[in-house]
Amino acid sequence: MAVQDKDVFDYEYDDESGKIEINLLGSVYGASIEDYPEVMSRVINILQEVPEATSVVLSESRDYEYDQEQVHLLREISNAIRDISSQGYLSQSVRTDKCESLYSEQLPEVQRIVVDQLRKDPVGAYVQLRRKERHLKQQRNDSYPQRQRCIKFFIQDVVNPVKDRLEECQLIQDAVREDFVTGHHVGDREVYREYFHPLVRPNFMLTKFMSLPPERGKEVDRYTVKEDVEVSIYEVPDQVQPVYHVDPPEFSLPEEKYRLLDAARRFLASHQPESGEFARPERMRDVFQNIGRDMIRDISQQMDIQLSGEEMEEMTSILNRYTSGLGVLELLLADPKIQDVFINSPIGNSPIYIKHQDYEECETNLIPTKEEAESWATRFRIKSGRPLDEANPVLDTEAEVPGGRARVAIIQENLSPEGLAFAFRRHRSKAWTLPLFIHENFINSIGAALLSFIVDGNRSVLFAGTRGAGKTSLLSASMLELLKKDRIVTVEDTLELPIRQMKDLGFNLESMKSRSVITQVENELAAQDAIRTSLRLGDSALVIGEVRSDEAKTLYEAMRVGAVANFVGGTIHGEDAYSVFDRVVNDLNVPKTSFKATDIIVQVNKIQSPDGLETYRRVTGITEVRKEWTDDPQEEGAFVDLMRYDSNKDELVPTDTLLNGESLILNRIAENIREWKNDWEAVWNNIQLRKDIKEEIVRKAEEEGEEYLEADFTVKANQRFHILSNKVGEEYGGQDPERIFARWKEWLNQQ
Repeated sequence: MAVQDKDVFDYEYDDESGKIEINLLGSVYGASIEDYPEVMSRVINILQEVPEATSVVLSESRDYEYDQEQVHLLREISNAIRDISSQGYLSQSVRTDKCESLYSEQLPEVQRIVVDQLRKDPVGAYVQLRRKERHLKQQRNDSYPQRQRCIKFFIQDVVNPVKDRLEECQLIQDAVREDFVTGHHVGDREVYREYFHPLVRPNFMLTKFMSLPPERGKEVDRYTVKEDVEVSIYEVPDQVQPVYHVDPPEFSLPEEKYRLLDAARRFLASHQPESGEFARPERMRDVFQNIGRDMIRDISQQMDIQLSGEEMEEMTSILNRYTSGLGVLELLLADPKIQDVFINSPIGNSPIYIKHQDYEECETNLIPTKEEAESWATRFRIKSGRPLDEANPVLDTEAEVPGGRARVAIIQENLSPEGLAFAFRRHRSKAWTLPLFIHENFINSIGAALLSFIVDGNRSVLFAGTRGAGKTSLLSASMLELLKKDRIVTVEDTLELPIRQMKDLGFNLESMKSRSVITQVENELAAQDAIRTSLRLGDSALVIGEVRSDEAKTLYEAMRVGAVANFVGGTIHGEDAYSVFDRVVNDLNVPKTSFKATDIIVQVNKIQSPDGLETYRRVTGITEVRKEWTDDPQEEGAFVDLMRYDSNKDELVPTDTLLNGESLILNRIAENIREWKNDWEAVWNNIQLRKDIKEEIVRKAEEEGEEYLEADFTVKANQRFHILSNKVGEEYGGQDPERIFARWKEWLNQQ
């Protein structure tokens, strides 16, 4: 690497990456090739010294990076200047004795255009040459013969060769094709703003971002995240993938605030957090917030920068996000419409990609750097306590930021030849609920009511589906249908269930973290051992984050011997009931007879639009597993649908089995309740009552606010339903759905 003194316009060149970094701190010009002719001129000069460079970074309070394609435009101009000079077109020797007067008159102007103007304004220089040619041709018509001949030679030997060489440059070709040349005012920079769009990175952060919207992009949506982060969705012609363009306040601060944040970040960098602080991110964030606020206040006074109280908090939050936080990842994970975030290797060569609930796969205007990716990997490794190295190239963990949670998968060499890569599966910061799913058309009210009845009836339920279909979210929502008096034990290798929120809501819950089947960390307990341990923690509902390995045998053993007498729930990959059976028996080696311990399989899948550009998450079936079969439950009729997805109606519809009261599982639930035994009408009325209640919650939310759909209110509503059911039963000697619903609705209207 060649390193020059750090004066204005001095530069460093990294021959490994091909990047030139030019210092513009303290420059009287801005750090912009497209806006400032002096900057363009200096960059072209540097490219003559370093012709092999592939990118240029202008460093001020922000870094402005021009990529290979944009640098190529300038390099061609640089090469043209070199060629024109070396070919002698501008030399005094081109003149003849008879034309000395004309050459002495005209040549200096062409020399000025090439030597000075061409570096600062290539399009303007080309326009001047065209005008010079046109002007000389007009003079030629009015001159005496000898001057006509001299003008002809001058055009032929000087003007045309220079003009022709410039026309070989792509920048000039594009300007001519796009008609920027006609009527161009020499010195006008608008044409360069069409071709030069740098990636911008404030010095206090590591991520580069594209500040301008995509070329020819049409904005199709705009919304706000976290009150001050603007998000725009752009459709781009001839591009299937939309662009997710995020514009938080830190991308558009005045220069003085960038200098303030950069100084504060450098001071904070001297504080080396201990591993315990990483393990408690909320504690670290509070510490950095307090330190950062004092630091921002002191440095702003030293720099004589006046900040209001609101500006002080905004600057502190931004500083905190890029020191104790996860930087731009926090912006993405806080967007409730984002489902997945993907950062591909090699880091720095491509933007972050996301999956959006409304616009599917999108590319973003954010490009992380290798340094930032390594910082994230280190932080997740320390926080999880799991290794990430050559011997363990995969890390499976979780992340939590203000406004969002995510499951994190990281790979590195040797598994990923081009280095680190990340995948984030985002979860809501708050738990999903069945009313919220009804509102989102993920499930309808009768399907939600049936699921509530099954969970309340302490059945064993597997939530099956493809990746990203919503299995874990639906399991989380189902857990909220349990009463707070029911003890719950969860076993997960990566924490995805809303444990903290459920505990805050008063649930009696114990969470266990087992060994990842991918990373195989020796100091963590294997999932099957964690399940065996859970059975010794008292009479409890048991929830398994995902059934995917040896723990399946242990789970089914527990279910078969009746060690777990309450609700049992878990997720598993599978498209339908038979694929779940195939996976459990043939892939996970659970005996066929043990599989009979499964009562209900809820299928969750992605429904694709006819054009293939959109997908929708839907519950596509609720199937009971009957027990009277020997070898193949499919052939022997053991899989009986209670509800089935109707694509024409885009919702679940009850089957005749359900409507006629022929479900063996639901009747088995009824057998344990005195008033419902042998009375299908009473059972169905209870399911309908649950349906009416959930519909009322959704209606209330649509009228008064979506907070009615959230977990705290859903749990209150469920508890109130059970309390009122008990009171009505005591008063009238039995369940009366109409009275229960009337009292419950009265309670709802008082909320």
